[in-house]
Amino acid sequence: MTADGLEPIRRALQSEGPVAAADALVQSLRAREEYDQLFDALLIRARVELGLPVVKPTAFDDVPPEKLSAFEEAYIAAAREVGRLLLDAGKIARAWAYYRTIREPAPVAKALDEIDAKGLDYDRTNELVEIALHEGANRVAGLRILLASHGTCNTITMSDQVLPMMTPHERRQVAAMLVRDVYEGLSENLKRDFESRYPGTAIPETIRRMIEGRAELFENGNYHIDVSHLHSTVRFARALTRDDPELANAIELAEYGSRLDQQFRYPADPPFDDYYAAHLAYFGAVADVERDASLDYFRRRLASESDDRDRQITAYVLVDLLVRCERQVEAAEVAATHLADLEEPGGFSFASLCGSAGRIDLLRTAAERAGDPVRYAAAIIEETRRHFRNDE
Repeated sequence: MTADGLEPIRRALQSEGPVAAADALVQSLRAREEYDQLFDALLIRARVELGLPVVKPTAFDDVPPEKLSAFEEAYIAAAREVGRLLLDAGKIARAWAYYRTIREPAPVAKALDEIDAKGLDYDRTNELVEIALHEGANRVAGLRILLASHGTCNTITMSDQVLPMMTPHERRQVAAMLVRDVYEGLSENLKRDFESRYPGTAIPETIRRMIEGRAELFENGNYHIDVSHLHSTVRFARALTRDDPELANAIELAEYGSRLDQQFRYPADPPFDDYYAAHLAYFGAVADVERDASLDYFRRRLASESDDRDRQITAYVLVDLLVRCERQVEAAEVAATHLADLEEPGGFSFASLCGSAGRIDLLRTAAERAGDPVRYAAAIIEETRRHFRNDE
């Protein structure tokens, strides 16, 4: 700011006092769109109004306890105002510095959702991916931007890294995005192969219809998509629900994978060692397509598993699937046999499952068997309370 720009502040101080001088500073910086300095100016005005020293406007160490709450409110209000001005100016990364400080990520997350990922330059892409993904402002949007700029391979790799930090809803969104991307790519490649093999034949609209009865499409190890991308995307698709339209696409991807040459059907840990067959059963249960037959696939796998660790993993998958199919009673019964000691912070809870299934007796029995006084007390107290409620 030039000397001429400082003059209104000096005149305001002389004629009307410190509050007017602070107001003049705020108005000048707003007009100049000097938003980082505006944050300090807003806090200078707040300090003047509170009767606090103004030399270190953002500091908290010189604020007495009786004025701390009021200064905190002023600090948050200033951060919101500057953050909003920066967002309106398209400066998302700078806005994030303010919203992150006051732990209000929602405005930046919304701005990232609205970003058109196509046409971003290299520096802008990296800037947005950094705050969205690595700093956690909006991981779903970050992966969407990464997919548009760096492609499927990098996005799948990054998705694996950040998936444990995501909510179930965010995982659904990422799974749906990857399924759409891989389905579109596979469909386009299949259509080209179909057109070259069967000239004059109308090209079916879906992957299922293109590959149905056409084993020659897979002869001699032929494939139409990066098989590692297919493998990972099908795994991610387990986060989808019956309400997600992409679930139907995921089923078709698994059907395609099940026809690949054996060398391209990579195994995984039980119960997904027969990878695409297991996923078809999983998706069938979620989608309520021959649900009983699909659940039977995992029931049989559990009954036949001899390794203790693999048996527990298979039970975990079956219990999760039964809960998703709203079969809590059977889920609790399976868990009582295989997962009674499992209590994950923020994850699976045998006690909670017994409660939602109305099978507190299973929790009590497990507690008696383990000699666990805390769970035993919780179980018998809950049984008594439910008994009294049912009698009312």
